[in-house]
Amino acid sequence: MRRLALFLLAVCAISVFAPAAFAADQVPASTVNWVAITSGFAMAIASAAGGYAQAVATASACEGLARNPGAAAAIRFALILALVLIESMALYTFAIIFIKVK
Repeated sequence: MRRLALFLLAVCAISVFAPAAFAADQVPASTVNWVAITSGFAMAIASAAGGYAQAVATASACEGLARNPGAAAAIRFALILALVLIESMALYTFAIIFIKVK
């Protein structure tokens, strides 16, 4: 019985708020392009996070090479793979922003 009451309450809430959501089709003339503004912040955050992650990865790889020079090939491979994956995060963000802003 409790599930049925919760289900009916959810249906009533959806039927009350849905018309208001679909009624907002008209855009005012003096609207701000929030997509362009927030996409700039998103790219800045992605670039900053990518730069920080690359710096930490490089520092850790240098420390690992200093401690164990015999594992240079494995550390170098892991570093290059990590740097590629980190850089792809910023490139994916740029591609999404480029598609959304047009």
